Amino acid sequence: MSTENRFNLIEEPWIPIVDVGLVSLRQIFTHSEYRALGGNPVQKIALTKLLLAIAQAAATPADDEAWAELGEDRLAHACLEYLEKWHDRFWLYGDKPFLQIPAICKAAIQSTGAVSADIATGNTTVLLSSQVQRPMSDAELALLLVQLMGFALGGKKTDNSLVLSPGYMGKRNDKGKPATGKPGPCVGFMGFLHNFVLGNSLRQTLWLNLFTHTAIQDLRIYPQGIGTAPWELMPSGEVCEVAVALQQSLMGRLLPMARFCLLADGGLHYSEGVAHPGYKEGVFDPSISINLQGKDPKAIWTDPDRRPWRYLTALLSFISQSRGAGFECFQLKNGLLRARHILPSLGIWSAGLRVSSNAGEQYASGSDDFVESETKLDCSWLGDLWFEQFSREMELLDGLAKALYGATSGYFSAQKVDGANYAGLACNLFWQLGEKQAQVLVDASADV
Repeated sequence: MSTENRFNLIEEPWIPIVDVGLVSLRQIFTHSEYRALGGNPVQKIALTKLLLAIAQAAATPADDEAWAELGEDRLAHACLEYLEKWHDRFWLYGDKPFLQIPAICKAAIQSTGAVSADIATGNTTVLLSSQVQRPMSDAELALLLVQLMGFALGGKKTDNSLVLSPGYMGKRNDKGKPATGKPGPCVGFMGFLHNFVLGNSLRQTLWLNLFTHTAIQDLRIYPQGIGTAPWELMPSGEVCEVAVALQQSLMGRLLPMARFCLLADGGLHYSEGVAHPGYKEGVFDPSISINLQGKDPKAIWTDPDRRPWRYLTALLSFISQSRGAGFECFQLKNGLLRARHILPSLGIWSAGLRVSSNAGEQYASGSDDFVESETKLDCSWLGDLWFEQFSREMELLDGLAKALYGATSGYFSAQKVDGANYAGLACNLFWQLGEKQAQVLVDASADV
């Protein structure tokens, strides 16, 4: 590992932007015309969380009034000043490498392909040229590091024989041997569906999703509030004071430090890092949707067979005054309720990666895939009337899908053939065709 400061993420282009290409962190907060992040859905989520971490560290407003006064332009200016202040903590290589732990240098080296969900390694079948492992540029390595902080898959690839916090047994199994690595908190067991309010530009999107000190206090799931960004103060071990602070703060959900990494020739030293509590313990990312009302908390998972627009009634149920509490996404509730009185329109962006598990090993296989969708909303609609009408329309569509399933299954049963698979395929095709008209349905629900 080179101790020479090289490749500064504030100066060098490494973040993919739609219609632009790779840009630096400074360019992100300088150019108001940037529309949205590029890359695959997980990269977009990880980068959104990183940019929000910078924004929260730079200019967390006290309350909604301070948030409105801040605006997207003043937020961008504050972020530029913040990046200038912490410029020396954004070197990819050096004595304080970005989001890396030099003390983990004795852990075994994994190839970059082995820790990437979309790259085929070992005896995995290669179906697409994009799945072939190849050398990564510094820009790609920086993006991979940001992903691994929250979206690392669980399994045996982590070298958990190396423990930095003396006496810590969280990386050991019941027999005292190194355990398989836990999934990153942004992934969970099957792959959480993440949701954000979408603005007309990237800067506006960051402003809309910014939490205030009051909002964080009201959530009551982050005892240490916003917290401290990891690059300001990196953990020295799995349960050191800094690691515990990450477990109890919003910053720890934006950049969980779930893996301790250090770039090296041929890959990266790779071990499990900070272990965060899960949604069943009442702590979770504000961008995922959780129902805490039942005996056991439930989450909305990424499902390639059920596109995110079909979850809109659950994701936006807080709009309705007449419906009881159910699934809640704090990220959407925080941004949408205050923005609908300021902006004429906004969007809902949902994305995630479905994963499978076997014997503690997580991977993307079979029908597992990336998922994302975007829905535009006119802010004048957002009330009980629109929500109830849209909910009725979705219930009618569900009824049609069930009728189609029953009719298809019945047809094949009459031929003395098991029709379950055919009925499932028919329903999937029905919803695929319906997705093409999803935005039309959202718009039409306002015409009541």
